[in-house]
Amino acid sequence: MTTPLQTLDQRLLNIIQSSFPLAERPFQAIGHELGISEEEAIGRVVALKRLNVVRQISAIFDTRRLGYKTTLVAMRFPPEALTKAARHINQHPGVSHNYARNGFFNLWFTLAVPPQESLEGTILRLGEETGAQAVRLLPTLRFFKIGVNFDMVSGESAAYDYYSPDGFKDGQNGWNKGEPLTPSEVRVVQELQEDLPLEARPFLGMAQRLGVTEGDLFACARAFQERGLMRRYSAVLHHRRAGFRANGMAVWKVPPERSEEVGGIMAAHPAVTHCYERPTFPDWPYTHFSMIHATTRKRCEEIAQEISLHTGVADYQVLYSYREYKKTRVRYFVEE
Repeated sequence: MTTPLQTLDQRLLNIIQSSFPLAERPFQAIGHELGISEEEAIGRVVALKRLNVVRQISAIFDTRRLGYKTTLVAMRFPPEALTKAARHINQHPGVSHNYARNGFFNLWFTLAVPPQESLEGTILRLGEETGAQAVRLLPTLRFFKIGVNFDMVSGESAAYDYYSPDGFKDGQNGWNKGEPLTPSEVRVVQELQEDLPLEARPFLGMAQRLGVTEGDLFACARAFQERGLMRRYSAVLHHRRAGFRANGMAVWKVPPERSEEVGGIMAAHPAVTHCYERPTFPDWPYTHFSMIHATTRKRCEEIAQEISLHTGVADYQVLYSYREYKKTRVRYFVEE
């Protein structure tokens, strides 16, 4: 259900989902930018969370750079068994997104596991426990883009950030390589990944639990960003309640020799929030996956047609989620 939003709320959402201020009094900074008081800024975010437009405000970490193994998983279930299976799979703390989609594979989820856990073994176990009729592991072979951002004022996806054809924003080739963390850095990750309390000094409690100052905490967060461990600190929106009701996963059959070229074109489109190359199977020939968010399904189809025209790739389909079973951020360094 779409929630009508005031223009001021739309502007506020644009700020907090792109880069939430890492400051002692972040809502004061947000209020200053909007021309409202700190108290009103907090109150508006509280109201948006109650409406479930804002899901969570926390750090967005790079799963692989933290040493975790991750993959997209496609499974097939009889329709009557789908919801029960999805709920069982959701119990794993490494499952962040889980959707029912149209098509032969009707359950799609992402899974991240720590280095000591077997990714394939965990998925096969989940498939056996739920009685899956088919299971496909679809890890990222090549990374083109990840950068969810919705322009709430214009009503269009504005996913320009984190676009990099070579797979790493600063030009490095280490997007899938883990970075060692000290025990104290792990504790910082554990704090920053939790939902931010909506109060005047929301980072104070984190800093006190860590035994550091707020300035030390912010310095560590900036260092995480410089090392590629943390993408940004920001809000995650419930895109449907915010007006972006259509969520289409476009899958494309791209010739190997055009993989990088086509991936770059797809990633450059602001309506594409994620773009990856993944392995194929005899019953699944699609190499490139691009997530498209729009206000309507019709607009998603138009965007897919635009991409097809620009790339010359005509063999594709758009899989729409018709039920969301889970959408959250992965919680790292926690017990299962």
